Amino acid sequence: MTTLAMLNEKNCVHTTTALTPAEQQSYLALLSTWRLDDGMLTRSFDFANYYATLAFVNALAWIIHVQDHHPELLITYNRCVVRYNTHSVNNGAGGISENDFICAAKIDAIYQQSPSIRQG
Repeated sequence: MTTLAMLNEKNCVHTTTALTPAEQQSYLALLSTWRLDDGMLTRSFDFANYYATLAFVNALAWIIHVQDHHPELLITYNRCVVRYNTHSVNNGAGGISENDFICAAKIDAIYQQSPSIRQG
């Protein structure tokens, strides 16, 4: 069984295999602040102001680059919504893969370690 610590230690690899619904639920149990929404792994992050929001997005840029796994981002004054799915799975139709959960875990770690940019 995968733990949150194990998930955080992993790196994304090219995959064409989507997770089963049961596997997705197992990973969601580790990342309770994320949800599946319209075929995407989604979480909203709240901040005190636009500067704090952009600081978080800049921190995400490094994870996104290193993992070579790019989310959809919606950035507003005090919120950043992150939405992941993997385009290469299900014969190119897209879906949820372990890579989505790996990145979600890494993003959560950034958010948790940066209390100065979070909204109280």
